[in-house]
Amino acid sequence: MHRHSQAPTQPTVAGHPDTTGSAAAVLRAVLDHGPVARTLVGRATGLSPAAVSRQTADLISLGLLRELPPPSTPPRAGRPFIPLDIDTRHHVACGVHIAVPFITFSLVDLRGRVLAQENIPHQGVAVEVLRQIGGHLPGFMARHARGNRPIGLGVVTGGRVDPQRGVIVEHGLLGWRDVPVCQALAAVTTLPVYVDGHARALAQAEILFGDPRARRSLVHLFVGNVVDAAIATGGTVHRGPHSGAGDVAHLSLSDVPVTCPCGRSGCVQAAISEQTLVKRAVRDGMIPTPDLGSLTEAVRGGDPRARTLLRDRLRLIGRVVAMLLDMIDPEVLVFTEYTTIFLPELLADLYEEIAAHSRVCTDPERTVLSSRFGPQALAVAAGATVLDAVHRSPRSLYPVLPVPMRPGPSTRGSAR
Repeated sequence: MHRHSQAPTQPTVAGHPDTTGSAAAVLRAVLDHGPVARTLVGRATGLSPAAVSRQTADLISLGLLRELPPPSTPPRAGRPFIPLDIDTRHHVACGVHIAVPFITFSLVDLRGRVLAQENIPHQGVAVEVLRQIGGHLPGFMARHARGNRPIGLGVVTGGRVDPQRGVIVEHGLLGWRDVPVCQALAAVTTLPVYVDGHARALAQAEILFGDPRARRSLVHLFVGNVVDAAIATGGTVHRGPHSGAGDVAHLSLSDVPVTCPCGRSGCVQAAISEQTLVKRAVRDGMIPTPDLGSLTEAVRGGDPRARTLLRDRLRLIGRVVAMLLDMIDPEVLVFTEYTTIFLPELLADLYEEIAAHSRVCTDPERTVLSSRFGPQALAVAAGATVLDAVHRSPRSLYPVLPVPMRPGPSTRGSAR
């Protein structure tokens, strides 16, 4: 369960007991197949026609489903076919992603589509970053919500995050430890606040909106300034008793001569992170400042040294992917890495390296997928924590009131 700013109660629908699982199943079926007829929802969920009717009526009243006009072609026999679809007209999930250099604010609809996104820089001090978030949110919502009702705030970042307590336990690159994100922001926004690691949040997004195989078993690998992973089976992301599942930053690439801040040599994050990549590009005179966009443009401009640098890094990423495939053997592995989003022709090097090093993956191009969310991955990740909660428990919307956010945050707790 995620940490909430308030403990939502689950009311029952008049005349029958609470059936949150059935409501979630119906919502999931419409998400997967909509626009879709009620009869097909019944087949997908195994629910009786009466149960489907009750659940759809309830979900329509919540603004989660809607009926579309019947098709223009007349039905062959029986009652008219009235399609059901996800209702994206009323609710939005608000998201915040905390990266090393900047904060991404986003609004995401119930189908995971990014409606608005803004980036602002930060200076890295935890208390001040939380103040920035609380101060920026009201204006961001006023500019972009357009009357839609925010159903929650998702806050995600790299490092080790405890969703139960809503705390960033450790973010090595930012130097943060035990930062009480939920406590600080719940009092400011009056919304339920969901806090998680960005790799786990992206895994949730893939389960909701990505390849259907992801619901059976999935590994998500995030390669940015932070390198981390998430593991999911049966549609549930594993966190571990210490919220440490997916920590791959210090897996060893023993033959890579790079020293990690932890004191060891060859750690994955030290070898393949964006920081390592752009620093090397500056050192070798490929770009004037450590900026990934500039390096990508150098490749597009025909710089052979820049292309070789990216290809060599992708081969290292391919070795990491092969390790994860052999350890976990998932149905699908999804990776989020920005150079391949803009230079997809480089994926051939990644697939070649996976094939050379994995003992179980015989078809890398089928098993290993680039994130479907592309440049909007960080924006989707933040909203996905909220969307996951709503799709798992649709009636959690009942206690959320459309109360305006209060500007002028006062951050509780301290970061050390």
